Amino acid sequence: MDLNHKNMQKIALLIVFTIMLLVGLQNIAYIYLALKGLFRLVLPFIIGGTIAFILNVPMKCIERNLFPNKYGKNKNPLYKFRRLLSLLLTLALLIAVLSILSLMIIPEMAQSVLTVGSRISVATGNLIEYLNTLAITNPELVHDLEDFARNLSSIDWQKIGETIYNFFSNGNILGNTFNFASSVISGFTNFIIGIVFAIYILLQKETLGGQFKRVIYSFFPEKHVDRFLEICQLTSNTFSSFISGQCLEACILGSLFFISMTLLKMPYALVISVLIAITALIPVFGAFIGCGVGIFLILIVSPIKALWFLVLFLVLQQLENNLIYPHVVGGSVGLPSIWVLMAVTLGASTMGVIGMIINIPLFSVIYTLLKQSVRRRLRNKNINQEKLK
Repeated sequence: MDLNHKNMQKIALLIVFTIMLLVGLQNIAYIYLALKGLFRLVLPFIIGGTIAFILNVPMKCIERNLFPNKYGKNKNPLYKFRRLLSLLLTLALLIAVLSILSLMIIPEMAQSVLTVGSRISVATGNLIEYLNTLAITNPELVHDLEDFARNLSSIDWQKIGETIYNFFSNGNILGNTFNFASSVISGFTNFIIGIVFAIYILLQKETLGGQFKRVIYSFFPEKHVDRFLEICQLTSNTFSSFISGQCLEACILGSLFFISMTLLKMPYALVISVLIAITALIPVFGAFIGCGVGIFLILIVSPIKALWFLVLFLVLQQLENNLIYPHVVGGSVGLPSIWVLMAVTLGASTMGVIGMIINIPLFSVIYTLLKQSVRRRLRNKNINQEKLK
């Protein structure tokens, strides 16, 4: 090996990296605490970036359709305010959708709770009547209950009360309550800061993008930066397509449930369909949450119809998992059906719901990059196409 200046520099960097790695492994606990503290500092900005990325999808659509480039800024006096107006319309649309969903779901859920309460009262009366009948027909049961009552009277309730008091007064409950309240306040604060940061990003996204490009082009080789920006653009397009496809798939599934439940004359058709559409935003398995709520609502009215709803859900879920979802979402991100199912399964086993949502566009990016690399390598090797069939 030629020990020139370039190779000596590489060896020195390797030695420094090895030393830093050893020091880091010996102080892994402190590094973990430092990274945890750093994550808390940047969490509001991560939330803001996520919100900005999601809102940018409908905002771009609104801006592209209301202020098309072919008309130009001279023919449209509002053209210079297009970004602000598009953002305001996006926020108004989001608030309107959330308000409509709340007005549709909350009253029905409240009515269901009242129905459950009234039915519990009736069931309690029936239970008391049944117990009275049981006591008359089974006198030995009354004797056992009297023995049980005598045993209860012999318990030292004062000691139990003192134990419970000591448990609550030792500070653990109060400390946990304080920590929970602090977490709620911190989460709310981070969310507000994130929204403000997201609005700033959306209003100044071209300026921020240009500043970012100037920084990385000034510090890194142009060839590597070009490739990095190409991957960033691919990732952005893939995640945007995934969000659009996921929303479309949720609307299709909700519509199928509404039509089917209406034809079968099942109760709460609109509310359950909306709930399933909302929970279906969680890939593949999210609709099961809406199914559980739907079964509970229908069970109050008719247990038989609740059973038929479960059958309907299983049928439509198979249709959705094997036909609609792989083609709608998989097609929108350019990912084959088998990769969609693999991405969802691995995401659920590693990071839960977040992994299920992130893994599909992430797998799509990896799949596209891998496909480009394979094609380039095969082209450079001049492999006969007949061997690849």
